[in-house]
Amino acid sequence: MFEEELQTATAIARDAGRILLGIYATDFGVDYKGQGTSDPVTEADRRANSLIVRRLRAAFPEDGIVAEESEDHGAALTKRRIWYVDPLDGTKEFIAKNGEFAVMIGLAVDGGAQLGVVYQPSADKLYTGIVGQGAQLVQGGQTQSLRVSDCSFTSDLRLVVSRSHRPNSTTELMQKLGITQETVSGSVGLKVGQIAEQRADLYVHVSDKASLWDACGPEAILRAAGGRFTDLSGQPFRYGTSELRTRRGILCCNGSAFDAVLPVVCEIGLREGLLDSAC
Repeated sequence: MFEEELQTATAIARDAGRILLGIYATDFGVDYKGQGTSDPVTEADRRANSLIVRRLRAAFPEDGIVAEESEDHGAALTKRRIWYVDPLDGTKEFIAKNGEFAVMIGLAVDGGAQLGVVYQPSADKLYTGIVGQGAQLVQGGQTQSLRVSDCSFTSDLRLVVSRSHRPNSTTELMQKLGITQETVSGSVGLKVGQIAEQRADLYVHVSDKASLWDACGPEAILRAAGGRFTDLSGQPFRYGTSELRTRRGILCCNGSAFDAVLPVVCEIGLREGLLDSAC
């Protein structure tokens, strides 16, 4: 199942990536979403968004599409199948020109993430996954199956954190779990890719700032690779509702360590006000 959808989304992501790289090579301008915000947006975000939405709508006219740079999501949320699109995840990294940005496309069916594509144009690196059917990495003409690590001891876990911000909760998390290995990356999708590749084991987003277009594609890939992708209380995300924010944070982990990590993550989520009851 979903082979046609995966093939189409992959082709669209690659074409959107070419748009991003074309603008990346120029002295592009930067705007901000809303007065007084620190959320940047560029011509690259808008042009890639337009291409992805247009192509998905042509290929799957009965599906809903919820895209970051599109405003009207109401009709899409009534559909059984909904595409969630982040045309440029890691805009701050795109502006910094460090290469850590990605095109992210995910398909949710009946409220659950089912398919994901994350494409890093700067490295021509493509992550794909269909829940229940496996995940893959395609790079340099080579395709490899992805499976998360089986590391279960929290002190052996490798934590991947955001390059653009590092909250105090990160230090607390590492201390309580005994983690000593840390790496940094932009883009939720690229962090999840590191976990799927066994280059990291854990990512925790202690914030309500992310949205479902940041989650759907990466969730499908991580779950397809045997990992877990939940909110900070361990509950799965529900797609197709009017709530587009991931208001209870994000926890990404390999399957083996999830149960050991969850109580610590939940405690931090409660203290930070992201959760309203014990896990």
